[in-house]
Amino acid sequence: MTDVSSADDGSERGGGDDHGASPESEQVREGSGGGHGGGHDSGTRGGARVGDARVGDARVGGWTRFVTARPRLSLLVALLLTALAVVAGSGVADRLGSGGWQDPTAQSTYATKALEREFPASQPNLLLLVDSGGASVDDPAIAAEAKRITARLAGERGVTGVGSYWQSGSPALKAEDGHQALIAARLTGDEKTAGETLDRLAPSYRGTHGPVQVKVGGPVAVQHEMQTTIREDLTRAEMIALPVTLVLLVMVFGSAIAALLPLAVGVIAILGTNAVLRGLTEFTDVSVFAMNLTTALGLGLAIDYALFIVRRFREELGTGAEPLTAVGTTLRTAGRTVLFSSLTVAVSLAAMLLFPQYFLRSFAYAGIAVVLLAAGAALVLLPATLVLLGHRVNSFDLRRLFRRGEPSATGGGAGWGRMASLVMRRAPVFALATTLGLVVLGLPFLGVKFGTADDRQLPSGAESHVVQQHIRDGFPGNPGGSLEVLAEGRATETEYARYKDRISALPGVLQVDGPLVKGDSAFFTVLPKGEAVDEGAQHLVGELRATDAPFDTAVTGTAAVLVDSKHAIGDRLPWAAAFIAIVTLLLVFLLTGSVLIPIQAVLLNALSLTAMFGAVVWVFQDGHLSGLLDFTSPGSIETTLPVLMFCVAFGLSMDYGVFLLSRMKEEYDHTGDHREAVRFGLQRTGGLITAAAVILAVVMVAIGTSRVTNTKMLGLGIALAVLMDAMVVRSLLVPAVMRLTGRATWWAPGPLRRFHNRFGLSEGEAPAAIAPEIQEEGAENQARDQDQARDQDQARDQDQARDQDQARDQDQDQDRDQDRDKAEVRS
Repeated sequence: MTDVSSADDGSERGGGDDHGASPESEQVREGSGGGHGGGHDSGTRGGARVGDARVGDARVGGWTRFVTARPRLSLLVALLLTALAVVAGSGVADRLGSGGWQDPTAQSTYATKALEREFPASQPNLLLLVDSGGASVDDPAIAAEAKRITARLAGERGVTGVGSYWQSGSPALKAEDGHQALIAARLTGDEKTAGETLDRLAPSYRGTHGPVQVKVGGPVAVQHEMQTTIREDLTRAEMIALPVTLVLLVMVFGSAIAALLPLAVGVIAILGTNAVLRGLTEFTDVSVFAMNLTTALGLGLAIDYALFIVRRFREELGTGAEPLTAVGTTLRTAGRTVLFSSLTVAVSLAAMLLFPQYFLRSFAYAGIAVVLLAAGAALVLLPATLVLLGHRVNSFDLRRLFRRGEPSATGGGAGWGRMASLVMRRAPVFALATTLGLVVLGLPFLGVKFGTADDRQLPSGAESHVVQQHIRDGFPGNPGGSLEVLAEGRATETEYARYKDRISALPGVLQVDGPLVKGDSAFFTVLPKGEAVDEGAQHLVGELRATDAPFDTAVTGTAAVLVDSKHAIGDRLPWAAAFIAIVTLLLVFLLTGSVLIPIQAVLLNALSLTAMFGAVVWVFQDGHLSGLLDFTSPGSIETTLPVLMFCVAFGLSMDYGVFLLSRMKEEYDHTGDHREAVRFGLQRTGGLITAAAVILAVVMVAIGTSRVTNTKMLGLGIALAVLMDAMVVRSLLVPAVMRLTGRATWWAPGPLRRFHNRFGLSEGEAPAAIAPEIQEEGAENQARDQDQARDQDQARDQDQARDQDQARDQDQDQDRDQDRDKAEVRS
């Protein structure tokens, strides 16, 4: 991070290169290197290059023209839209769901909906744990009070299918020690309606009732408590992340004014995304977990993009360019990279739209919206602000309070340049050691076990978690983990009885209840041995579905949902991976014009995620560090989490990769020196990428302080992936691999080269399409510059001739003086 701040300060004075380049030479290196060769513009000073003048004066492109010509109007429109977003996005958290792990087209989902419709009592989502203390639940006084609570609950509005141990006598509803038993019911309506009913009923049921203690649990209580906890944790994470991020930005930028700009972009992106999510809830289900990604990416990417744009703007000011010209050059260079980077991140997140679970699709909605809004704010609002601020962007340099004198004007990035040279000198060693290290860190993922999100996502003291833990530890089998078999089609009692005997004989079955018949439908409740979602329960799902029956059957329950979810993800995962790979390869090719670099980018990005996946299994599945991080390990990883974490972390890795590759490409086009391009690219972006990664990691760690295990896993896992990518892969592995591939890194066959020349983008190249009047003005400017250059050449020739005449006169005078001295000596 020190290198970044030094680079900023140095570049503002024209330095920043470890070669000690002059401001003029650094100007040419930074700005003139085009995507197809660049070159020097003679006779220019202070950043007033031909290309810059065209961009700065003519404000190339409609959106750039609008931003630079009417900056105050741009900011006013943004302020109004932000205010509308605040209004439109208000209350979005209350409309978000806490589920979404099921495949809506799966057999288990069909059976669940049919049972909810025909047999609501078969799907209890509310459990009351009745604790009799030291007495038996069969004690008359205990039984009487429990029956009174059961009858009262049955009469409540929004409650159906009420049953209890004291009504059915089922041993599955009685604890093995005889001191606890269950009352089960179903709260009707969707998640929001059921949650409101729970809020209304829970206070009057939990607590002491005569001789018994009642605790409230069940799926609806777990979901509602999870939703509330996430909302509270998100507020706390924002309170942690914002001030810490501001301090880090001040350390990076120095200027308090410049440090506030990324936060403003991030806040706009977050508020806009909340409005988008609020609108989507009118048409589809959206997960409450998506709000965490909105905050993390909104702040993280806004900081990345603003760092890149503001830093380039300050570099241009450091060369002597006027603010308007500096903004134009910044948009033409860093702005293009930001746009390109946002597309790569959006592509990775869009892959989650291929999965049927609305949990994953919600992250795609939120992620794509926040990425595009962050990029839009960085490319429109930020340039408008920079036009108005001008040199005041460097105001309030708070670092002067903690340092003596001025930082070196030539030290920016020197350390990164030296490290790149060292890595390339020992490229085989660094490539092999880094690859092996990342592979070893990822080995624990080979033992991954997939499961479902349950009450153990919540803190150990959460009431619904306590209830479910008592059920797991003290009740036979798992009453909350039963499987339901829906039977559709007319059948006789004998046929039902034969089918019941058939499934009762399966080795994984503990108990079978039913059938309960209604018309042409019936259902059986099957209690598996062991845990609700262990391997045995999942195997039992397959056996139940394969058992012959004289009617149509469909199996649902926790284990069935898990089996169907794993199948849905496994079925679509190759398509999602192919989508990410193909589009990423195309985008990186358009950026670099190379065949090899896109392949390297995809493979190295994937390799950078191994440490994250290994740590997720070692910590959250196996339970290491559970005491330090304060979570309960369920012994498995929720099925959709690895997909989510891959898409997010891969996109962020590509974000940093684009920043690095764009500067390497610019330098390679300028010099044709492969090693110098790699060194220069890391020198100019190493500190920037590291600073951005550290700040994003801070945001993700703040998200990781959540009391919900999945959110904790998401935040801490992605923070680790981002740091590993920036500090290991970008700093060590990428330069080592590029050194090994040599000049072949930039090779492409003729047809692809021509395709890239026509459609490709590069940070340093001129705009691809310019309005006719601007083209004409650019031609006039170029002709005028050529005339000025010709006049300067003529003036230089005249000056040289005059100097030669003066030198000749001086030589003649010197010869006369020598002759006179010799004559005097002889006389």
